[in-house]
Amino acid sequence: MLTLEKARKAIEAAEKKASELNIKVTVVIVDENGILIAANRMDGALSVSPIFATAKAFTAGTLGLPTGEIAKYAGPDKPYYGVSALNEGKFTTISGGLPIVLGGKLSGGIGVGGSYDVTEDTACAQAGVDALK
Repeated sequence: MLTLEKARKAIEAAEKKASELNIKVTVVIVDENGILIAANRMDGALSVSPIFATAKAFTAGTLGLPTGEIAKYAGPDKPYYGVSALNEGKFTTISGGLPIVLGGKLSGGIGVGGSYDVTEDTACAQAGVDALK
């Protein structure tokens, strides 16, 4: 189970990675139903970063896929075409969201937003996931 304590641990690790990369981000943790467990916006993070982080966490946490991996399935004539328009735009194919798997079971997702380079968002999200292993 993805508890508040675990969510805070993941956020702390993701923010530590962001500091190492010299960026300011928002980190969002949701459960497997996409329900918010915890979120934090670092001082100085872009004002829109919570919107991106929330969509990334929701997508990864409910679909069980890294958000960047969904893009290859979201083009015309692909199974996830139009996914970002579903559920009032709560899904995204922008990298920076990762599923959280605990005990072999999808338990939620982490989303990071705020860098202009989504590989940095993904690195921060990965640090959060790694902190829970």
